[in-house]
Amino acid sequence: MAVSLTIPQVLRELTAGTDEVSVEAQTVTQLLEELEKRFPGLRRKIRREDGSLHGFVNLYVNDEEVRFLNGLDTNLKDGDVVTILTMIAGG
Repeated sequence: MAVSLTIPQVLRELTAGTDEVSVEAQTVTQLLEELEKRFPGLRRKIRREDGSLHGFVNLYVNDEEVRFLNGLDTNLKDGDVVTILTMIAGG
């Protein structure tokens, strides 16, 4: 099942400028694993060593944050839109 994934500007240096990809995945975890295979180095920017999301990374499935769904085990269906948002601090 094809899922559309939107990649934020801050991570596009690791995706050769790609801002959106189509991924075949049944869960958010599978989606991330496929993304990390395509774009080495991306994993450390999104997930901790234990596989959980960094606190400054939010993932949305059709505008709903996965932490309020079923986390990384959230099921995906054909046509879903997943968005990665990263919080950036500055001063």
